[in-house]
Amino acid sequence: MTPKAAAELAVSALIWLSEEPDRMGAFLAQTGADAANIRAAAQDPAFLGAVLDFVLLSDEGVLAFAEQHQVPPETIVAARAALPGGDLPNWT
Repeated sequence: MTPKAAAELAVSALIWLSEEPDRMGAFLAQTGADAANIRAAAQDPAFLGAVLDFVLLSDEGVLAFAEQHQVPPETIVAARAALPGGDLPNWT
């Protein structure tokens, strides 16, 4: 997974989040992101990593996004690993 491909998948995830107000609201609340600055933030690879982190928080989110975008769930994990902060160990 290249950083460019990972960023493209994360932008798709951001669009997916925005399609449902409750999901987007939860993302904004958890990350502290500002809805007015989402477009600019989407240019930041670290922010895109946070988008994928949010998707990866629940199996339901991973499976729903993967199904809608016709990608294996493992692709989301690989994309996260290719963005800044993705190489950090997961201790859970």
